[in-house]
Amino acid sequence: MLAFRVKKRKRDNVSEDLLLLKKKRMKFPKYIYSTEDQLLYYEFTSEGPKGKIKKIVEYTPTSFENVYNLAFGDYDEEIDGINDTSVTNNGDSQKVLATVASTVYAFTGRYPNAVVLATGSTNVRTRLYRMGITNNLTEIATDFRVFGLKDDAWEEFLVGEDYEAFLITRKKNKLKI
Repeated sequence: MLAFRVKKRKRDNVSEDLLLLKKKRMKFPKYIYSTEDQLLYYEFTSEGPKGKIKKIVEYTPTSFENVYNLAFGDYDEEIDGINDTSVTNNGDSQKVLATVASTVYAFTGRYPNAVVLATGSTNVRTRLYRMGITNNLTEIATDFRVFGLKDDAWEEFLVGEDYEAFLITRKKNKLKI
């Protein structure tokens, strides 16, 4: 069972957070995305040997207060939504993951008390996300706290550990797990 509390606090100034994001030097290039006013839905296009592929990132509320699921994948016209099991192999995985990470900055800039829940649709994808967090942990840790789910318990993210899911929240958010 997932149990935690999020301490309420005043909303941060979104424009200051976005300015901070622009000033940060990102380790990897990223795609430009489009979003809507609520910053819950993002679209961008992956470009590579397989062509142009529309990608979607969506944040949806869970049954826990201030916890949002991060859904990500290729846009599928047949279901008019995210296909999180497709394998694109477009040669731009680092750029795609950097773009997804940039949406976390924008989303938590708008919703500073948010806790983002992320897990892969397969064990391989969850491992890919863990590797992405590990490779960028120094950058991530300047602004966020990261937790991993292991044996039905949440713990501070540790490099080298296998996790089933991840939680990420702004450092300013006094999340208790």
